[in-house]
Amino acid sequence: MGGRGRRQRGSETSHIPANTPVTSASVQLVSKTYSSAERAYREVKERILSGEIPGGELISEGEIATALGVSRTPVREAFLRLETEGWMKLYPKRGALVVPVPSHEAEHVTQARFLVETGAVRALAETDRAGLMTRLRALLDKQRALAAAGDLDEFAVVDADFHREFAIAAGNPLLAGFYDSLRERQRRMNSDALRRGAKDTGRILEQHTRLADLIEAGDSDGFAAALVEHLTDVHGIELRGL
Repeated sequence: MGGRGRRQRGSETSHIPANTPVTSASVQLVSKTYSSAERAYREVKERILSGEIPGGELISEGEIATALGVSRTPVREAFLRLETEGWMKLYPKRGALVVPVPSHEAEHVTQARFLVETGAVRALAETDRAGLMTRLRALLDKQRALAAAGDLDEFAVVDADFHREFAIAAGNPLLAGFYDSLRERQRRMNSDALRRGAKDTGRILEQHTRLADLIEAGDSDGFAAALVEHLTDVHGIELRGL
């Protein structure tokens, strides 16, 4: 996004200025209620999920420490934690490589989402969906406003919220917990697709509106077909065997 510091891929000499603009979500993350290590962990992870630090980029403890106004020690702790979670690969004396989304992981996440979302919509077909539809329409309105403002970071967040709303509406806590475990990867995939121009927000909004209309109509089969088109269109992944 315009105004953010440029980084040189594959080089430890890149910089994130201390006054780098961050999203409204990340502003909340830098609250003094967090320890320095927790603050560094949350801020760097937020930048990875939003795509501000893209996969394949090498960053250093020093640049993050300078950006956050902390010493290198808490940043080192944060990097170790992010490596354990699979977001980074550390290289001594060189920096931390942000791990790109593996192609097989993107396919698996997309297939898992399809199964949970279509299963939930089928379970909802014979229930009162009025409350759900109110929430979905409100999220669509929010996405339209964010698209008009050009805020792709928050658009990606609300995109994930839109899908989660009907995925958990069926009330199955096991499926809801499983779906939520995919949220961070889902959000990163959404951000990546938007930032590289894989799909414009207008097209996504058209497809989301179509999905909401099919949920309201109780058309489970139509929803499944529209969801395949939507996920394939946004992520460029063939949903095989579905």
